[in-house]
This record gives sequence, structure tokens and C-alpha cells, in this order.
Amino acid sequence: MSSSIIRAAPIVFPATARHTATVIFAHGLGDTGHGWAGAVQSWRSHGRLDGVKFILPHAPAIPITCNWGMKMPGWYDIHTIDGNVESLRRNEDEKGILESQAYFHELIQKEVDSGVQVVVGGFSQGGAMSIFSGLTAKVKLAGIVALSSYVPLSVKFAELVPKPEFNKETPIFMGHGDADTVVPTPLGKLSYDLLKSLGYNATFKIYKGMPHLPFPEELDDVEAFLVERLQASEDNEGKSEL
Repeated sequence: MSSSIIRAAPIVFPATARHTATVIFAHGLGDTGHGWAGAVQSWRSHGRLDGVKFILPHAPAIPITCNWGMKMPGWYDIHTIDGNVESLRRNEDEKGILESQAYFHELIQKEVDSGVQVVVGGFSQGGAMSIFSGLTAKVKLAGIVALSSYVPLSVKFAELVPKPEFNKETPIFMGHGDADTVVPTPLGKLSYDLLKSLGYNATFKIYKGMPHLPFPEELDDVEAFLVERLQASEDNEGKSEL
């Protein structure tokens, strides 16, 4: 990977009312932002997120080791996907993770600078980047969502978080299926345990029978989390202005 890598512009769903918040949601390995357009349309269909702009970024096509080195959309390289907890934690692509982190921080900063609340979230690799980028951001976020995911660079994660921490108390929603054979459920639970041990405000929900893809129940829970967090952030901002 190179810092000069060319990135396609994200898909943007503008707010349909006064813009008060932005959700940046990142796809998983081999997918694009288009893969989550349907979920956004579903979240928007109930009229509770009219003031929210959704940004669906596209990962660049990079060589993926577990794909025999062939290029596919990825936020960082993956050496092995075999359902083993240690496989995903071994030989992590730190350089790629940090380059994607810088990109997500740019997206986040631009929205914060426009004066709105921001939630960052994602699925699988995208969820890993949402946790990593969100908790290392030097701005306060309204929430973080990580589906079927884990904390990357977990061994040195605590060293990479800025001091002071801006998102120590930011609510984090983690969802995982108990039938996930790609990102094993125990890895998701280990990541949750790590975050709790470090004092983060994380919740972890397991969905029975769900493989490495989102079930409608999980998407409904994400919508509820977004509504709750963005409404709470608006209320707190209003109080601070009084």
C-alpha cells in the first residue's frame, strides 16, 4: 500500500431535513459502499433519521494475501481467514491499518468541522476500522458501531490512543453472530473484553444463528442505537447552549 493510493469518492446520502448529524459507515473486505446502501435506505425509511447524512466510503483495491495476492477492496491486508482467532491477530497489516485510520480521521474531521454530531461504524474490516479510528480520533464522537468485527492491533492498541482521550465514554455498539466462521465470535468477545478492561463504554450483543452477515434484527438494533445516540447528542448540545 502507498499513501498516494487513489480513493474513490464515497457514496453520500444527504440529510432530508436540517443536517444535524453524519454517520460514516464502512463496508467489509471485498465489498464497496454500495453494499450498505440498502441498509441506509432502510434506516432512513422510518423517518427517525431525517437530519442525518450518511457517508459510505469505498476501500481501495489492494493486494490481499489470503486472496492469493489478488487485488480486492480492503481497508488493510489480511493474511489468513480460516475462522481461527489467532489467525486474524497474527501478522497484522499495521501500515495499512494506520493509512486507513488517517483516511477515516479526515472524513470524521470534515464532518465535525461542519458543526454536526458524528457516528462512525462498519462491518467486519469496516467495523475494525470504526473502532480503531473512532477511539483514536482527537474529536468527540456521538457513537461507534462495529458489526461482526474486532479490535485491530489489539496488543498495542492502548499505546496508540491519544492522550487525553476524547472518546473514553463514547457508547460503542458491537454486534456479532454466534455462527460467524469468518471473524470468530470469541474474537469479537475478546475485543469487547479488552475495551471494557480499558474502561470504554462498550456493549456486546450476540445474535443466535447469525453468520458473517447482518440479520434484520441487528440492523434494527443499529437504527435504534443511531436514533438514541444522535438524539441524546442533540439534547446535550442544546443544554450546553442554555
